Amino acid sequence: MKRISIFILLILLSVTGCKKVSKYEGIPFTEKEPRDWENPGLFQINREAPHSTMISFPDEQSALDGLSSNSPDYISLDGIWKFNWVKTPDERPFWFFKDDYDTRDWEDTDVPSNWQMRGYDVPIYVNIPYPHKMDPPFIPHDWNPVGSYKRSFKIPSQWNGKEVFLHFGAVSSAFYVWVNEQLVGYSEDSKVPAEFNITKYLKAGKNSLAVEVYRWSDGSYLEDQDFWRMSGIQRTVFLHARPVTFINDFFAKADLEKNYSDGLLKLDVAVRSTAMKEGDFTLEASLYDGTNKIYTEPKEVKLADGRGAASFSRSFPGINKWSAEKPNLYSLVICLKDKDGNALEFVSSRIGFRKVEIINSQLLVNGVAIRIKGTNMHEHDDINGHVVDEAMILRDIRVMKSHNINSVRTSHYPQQELWYQMCDKYGLYLIDEADIESHGIGYDKDVTIADKPEWAAVHLDRMQRMVERDKNHPSVIIWSMGNESGDGHNFLNGYKWIKGRDDSRPVQYERAEHFTNAPERHTDIWCPMYPKIEELESYAKNAKNDRPLIMCEYAHAMGNSTGNLQDYWDVIEKYPKLQGGLIWDWVDQGLLKTNEDGEKYWTYGGDYGEEGIPSDGNFCLNGLVWPDRTPHPGLAEVNKVYQYIGFDAVNLPGGIISIMNKYDFTNLSEFNFEWEIVADGITIQSGKVAVPDLKPKNSKTVTLPLNKIDPAPGTEYFLNIRALRSDEWNSVPEDHVYASAQFRLPYEGKPLIVNTDGLEMLQTKTTGSNLEIGGTDLKIIFNLGTGRMESYDFKGKELLKKGPEPDFWRPPTDNDYGYNMDKKLGIWKKAGERTKVTKANVSQPDMGKVVVSFTYEIPGSDGSKIGDYGTTYTIFSSGDVIVKINSQKSPGRSPRFQEWECRCSFRKNLPI
Repeated sequence: MKRISIFILLILLSVTGCKKVSKYEGIPFTEKEPRDWENPGLFQINREAPHSTMISFPDEQSALDGLSSNSPDYISLDGIWKFNWVKTPDERPFWFFKDDYDTRDWEDTDVPSNWQMRGYDVPIYVNIPYPHKMDPPFIPHDWNPVGSYKRSFKIPSQWNGKEVFLHFGAVSSAFYVWVNEQLVGYSEDSKVPAEFNITKYLKAGKNSLAVEVYRWSDGSYLEDQDFWRMSGIQRTVFLHARPVTFINDFFAKADLEKNYSDGLLKLDVAVRSTAMKEGDFTLEASLYDGTNKIYTEPKEVKLADGRGAASFSRSFPGINKWSAEKPNLYSLVICLKDKDGNALEFVSSRIGFRKVEIINSQLLVNGVAIRIKGTNMHEHDDINGHVVDEAMILRDIRVMKSHNINSVRTSHYPQQELWYQMCDKYGLYLIDEADIESHGIGYDKDVTIADKPEWAAVHLDRMQRMVERDKNHPSVIIWSMGNESGDGHNFLNGYKWIKGRDDSRPVQYERAEHFTNAPERHTDIWCPMYPKIEELESYAKNAKNDRPLIMCEYAHAMGNSTGNLQDYWDVIEKYPKLQGGLIWDWVDQGLLKTNEDGEKYWTYGGDYGEEGIPSDGNFCLNGLVWPDRTPHPGLAEVNKVYQYIGFDAVNLPGGIISIMNKYDFTNLSEFNFEWEIVADGITIQSGKVAVPDLKPKNSKTVTLPLNKIDPAPGTEYFLNIRALRSDEWNSVPEDHVYASAQFRLPYEGKPLIVNTDGLEMLQTKTTGSNLEIGGTDLKIIFNLGTGRMESYDFKGKELLKKGPEPDFWRPPTDNDYGYNMDKKLGIWKKAGERTKVTKANVSQPDMGKVVVSFTYEIPGSDGSKIGDYGTTYTIFSSGDVIVKINSQKSPGRSPRFQEWECRCSFRKNLPI
């Protein structure tokens, strides 16, 4: 009886413990009009002002370590969330933010992620067009998917009395946030953080969090980048506790002075209090070189209306400077103390002393005119879309630096904070670009939203949030206001704001001062896209052009490309005003799929969704590396052209080589130089050469101890030289080859002489238009009318299905189609088939040798002559046939062929 009573009691407890849930069916919901996501003047509600990246720590050592996960004031909300997806806003669960809303039939999804990579919706790839009807600021209501996310969290008891902030690293493209059923705020901009103070919404115990994400918003008109259009909570989410009075922001300008030899730290720190309007506090700034504290200084701060600030300034003689080659970093720690000296919190940042300036039309870093050997880079993972982890970031940096790439433009939006920290650490120059591109609207000065007043505030907001977040990173040497968005006063005003906020970096924008209503100067760097080489030279020669030229995009890497990169760099290295460029682009944006047979393959635009989904096909596959970061063959060419050590032959027989140091801050004494002589692929001599002291921008000759070579007949000899390091250098492993060169040595053995004494006699016979050449084991037939070899029989076996014929064509690459090569040069596609014999000649200089030669005329599709072609066959009774060909384009053809260089080959058909 007692056992039954306990059982009944347990049932009653479980029933009373069940929480009533509802789908809120039939409960009316009133939409806001106009919708926030169709109002360009409203792009945030209740969002915190942007500030530099920081995490609060309780002590100095943990701040020095800088691991946010070790801070007791940090809680990650990454992981599994409840998720619901609908196609239109009208279908969304309006009341899902209610704590009793029934989510039991919802699925789980991971955060961060793009929902298109988790089986919802369709990933869309387009370049210029918008993926939806273009009608700014409006978005189609019949197709604007909405993702609803829910989870709960608990606040630690030690957070009582603190301010709690909810931080979203990035959400695409617009979202609302509720905590405990209360609307916290709204935010747009898919690529920068949004932070909300949620302190007043919290309660003891479990708290609910609801997030409603819209695939498209009016902000999407500023996010028309050439990449996959994906949605969701796509960067990390966390809670951050701060004391009531806390460090709100800081700007550490780690500059150089005294001829770039000494460091000059100028630090501005802002303090904010949510509880008091006035009070006395102390800010203490400290600088560490490793574990060695080299500076500390306190400053009193008086708060008024909850705000206060302090500024610090200190010189550091003989500082270790930061550059992409020598990324020396120091640790800055800032402590806020109350009036009794109690530490309220510590924040930290890794900073680097370096100076960026433009002098005499050149971009200087630490007083040196650098060259940008760069690439553009999208945020891409072939499995996770726009969600990129630390391992992939490190892989990108390692492959870049091992191929002599020193710069990246964050095309066309700010990347996650970890990317900048890694670039600070390992050394890459960054052009940090705001999340602004309205390419699909066009560049017309009276149409572009770059000059529409109603879009002014959102343009400025995106630039400001980038600058405020990333201002303390030494890797960021240039601010970019956006990409391909026309031009107008919205960019002019953005330029003026950035220059007023940060005078330590130049600002650029490719469309600035082009076809604009705002002709006032507003780019410090002339940064064109895909200029011709002659345009670069013309710019450099014009004394009126007083800005450095750095191509923001060039050498489009799609397909078998980057082949004329050396031609660009011959001109770049000739003129000081030309300072390089950034290749388009880094990684193929392929998405990994598995077919029914378990085979993995990469997909591209058009591989998803129903017919009619917008797509620009495989134009997203234009990187230097495959989606898994395996290098394309074209990256080897980039590596060679970008290399920082030049080799020239001075006296090859004597082994005298000139070595040029093209580095900006690295002495070649840090490298090991190896050489070898190779004969037909076999190393016959090798050694090392010492280069004890060769400063940047200098050259010297070295003598390699080559032994005398007795050249063998028919053998080619090459001198190879390589530069390596015996240490790991900025993430690149030891013994990596950073530069190399190959020279053909001027050695030739006596030519091989064919011994014809033992050759049997060849017979020739002409029957009609056929010429037959025969011997004991050989029979070859030519058609004298067509100039083709018709048959090649050796020892009773036919070696050709069809004789060779001239071929002036190769399959076009994607870039060929991009400039209509198939149409402009299509006259050559069938030219080999149209050749006409104008002369045939047969001779027999020896009994066992016959020479057959043909001269052809190459007619165009209209019958007019476009070139000449010749073939000579030298046939031996041994069965050997030597073929020589030559060709020449006719002069005076249309201009589109003037730069055509004749290349021809034989198309052969061999039996299987």
